[in-house]
Order: sequence, then structure tokens, then C-alpha cells
Amino acid sequence: MRLIRQPAVLIAGSISAILLLYFLLVADRALILLRTPDAIARAFGVGMFILPALGVWWLVHEWRLGVTVQRMEDRLDAEGRLPVDDSETLASGRLTDEAASAVFARAQRLVDESPDDWAAWFGIANAYDANRDRPMARRAMRHAAELFRADRARRTAAR
Repeated sequence: MRLIRQPAVLIAGSISAILLLYFLLVADRALILLRTPDAIARAFGVGMFILPALGVWWLVHEWRLGVTVQRMEDRLDAEGRLPVDDSETLASGRLTDEAASAVFARAQRLVDESPDDWAAWFGIANAYDANRDRPMARRAMRHAAELFRADRARRTAAR
């Protein structure tokens, strides 16, 4: 895996470290409140533990997705199936609207033909991104990651 060589991963790691430090500080303050005799302060301390717990869960969930997406990309790249499009682009490097629509149509056709194929969902996630629909791109990539993990589990169990 080539995760550590990417600047975005280093930035995400730095932000994650800062978030974890923040969660630790909040948890420390929650402990202080839990040690007080006042029932309301203790209840507030319990509530303050919930926020860092949710934050840590979210952070682990996002990192797990990122690692899975990188694994999917590495596998597709190794197999020569990485969705790359040489269509017309704007000066910014993004696909033109017409090219993005064509990419989406091809990706949608692949998903319709193979709805349980994680690679098809990976492609449509990229197509949604090319069409500037980030929420749908993230949903499709999460679905691709679930299918990829299930495929890996089946392959491991079959050995």
C-alpha cells in the first residue's frame, strides 16, 4: 500500500492526531466533573464522555473507509482496471459536463449489469465525483467498500 506517500494522508493524519488530543482533553475534563459531589456536574461529565466516544468512533470509521478505498484502488491499478478517462477536460483538470455525463452513463451501465461488483461501484463513485455530486459519490464509495470487504472475507474463507 502506498498510503504514507500521499500528502493528503499526512494531512489527514495530522488532523486526526489533533482531534484525538482534543478528545483526550474533553475526556479529562469529564473525569474532573465525574469526581465532584454535585449530581448535575456528574451527569454533565457522563455527557462529556459521550462526545469523545462518538468522535473516536467516527474517526475510526472514516480511516477504515480511507484504507479500504486505497486497497480497492491499489487492486484495480494492479489489475489494470482503474477507471481512467481521457475525455475532454476543463483548464482546471475536471471533465467537461458532457464528458462527465458520458462517464456516468458508462459507470451506471456497469453497475446495472453487475450490482454486486465492488469495482463497478468504485467506478460509479468516481463518476458521481466527476459530476460534482459528492454526497452520492461518498455513498457509492461506502457501498463499494462494503462489497469489497465482503469479497475479501469470502476469498479468505475459501482458502
